[in-house]
Amino acid sequence: MTILDIRVVPDPILKQVSKPVPGVDDDLRRLMDDMLETMYDAPGIGLAAIQVGVAKQVIVMDLAREGEPPEPRYFVNPQILWASEDMAPYEEGCLSVPEVFDEVERAARVKVKYLDYDGQERVVEADGLFSVCLQHEMDHLKGVLFIDYLSRLKRDRAVTRVRKLVRQA
Repeated sequence: MTILDIRVVPDPILKQVSKPVPGVDDDLRRLMDDMLETMYDAPGIGLAAIQVGVAKQVIVMDLAREGEPPEPRYFVNPQILWASEDMAPYEEGCLSVPEVFDEVERAARVKVKYLDYDGQERVVEADGLFSVCLQHEMDHLKGVLFIDYLSRLKRDRAVTRVRKLVRQA
């Protein structure tokens, strides 16, 4: 497996809309394996393909806590079938916006249809952190970052902070 480069703001690729994939094959599974390895290395709990420069509707995720066995999840061509009207705030961060955290309000629960690692169609209902992470990563597929939900001032500060971090690295 390969550790891929994670794109950070203001990289314009992060604003691209990802394309659906026709199906799951060995090349796509290899991409998902590399994405998962990249996410673990970062470390993070979710990663969309666009964050590694690939404009495909692919997400990997693992919400296992430290000390728990890994629970990798794969979402290809995910679609929200239903979202609750009740909203829930959650402090979010993003591997493409390193060291920036802020509260975002999202639907408390969602129902999502997707293809799994083997190309099988699945439907899952999510709440709590699972719901937040799914919505966050699915936003990436539409070219939306969590900082896009913040005020212009907070968003500009976040981008400035990331640029400074990149220069120092």
